[in-house]
Amino acid sequence: MLEEVYRDLRARMHKSIEVLEGEFARIRTSRANPAILDGIKVDYYNTPTPLKQVASISVPEPRQLVIQPWDQSVLPEIEKAIHRAELGLNPKTEANLVRIQIPALTEERRRELVRLCGKLTEDARIAVRNLRREANDRIKKLEKDKKISEDDAKTGNKKTQEFTDESISKLDELLKQKEAEILEK
Repeated sequence: MLEEVYRDLRARMHKSIEVLEGEFARIRTSRANPAILDGIKVDYYNTPTPLKQVASISVPEPRQLVIQPWDQSVLPEIEKAIHRAELGLNPKTEANLVRIQIPALTEERRRELVRLCGKLTEDARIAVRNLRREANDRIKKLEKDKKISEDDAKTGNKKTQEFTDESISKLDELLKQKEAEILEK
């Protein structure tokens, strides 16, 4: 019974970490990263389609992205979609591709991004703590229903705390890495 609680708790905490990693991937640093374009949808034959599905995205230089659509007719739509996303990027259409130069970040913008990362990390920590509380409630219910002993319940609560501590330290590690990446010039 407790193993099921542990399995569910670990999976859900892992999911919280993955969500934070995804959020961090979308935050722009001064290096080119195709993940900053992940949320962009292009109007492709009147259907909002993820950019990744209509073009290949490459990084030919550390501060440049190149988007090469499989269907050349979608080039203007790709450029419009990038402008609409308000990422602070200025796409330039050339022959059969879109080139984006990644501008250097100002010191003020770096501090804003670090604050944003801190907020996202705190949200993830809160989610992990809520998962711990839910798991402890499930353990308490199992004990109340006489499905596990009082000792098993105490052991279960300690184990959920260990999982929580592991997850929070992983979140903090991700934050530290992202802050270093943002502040790197």
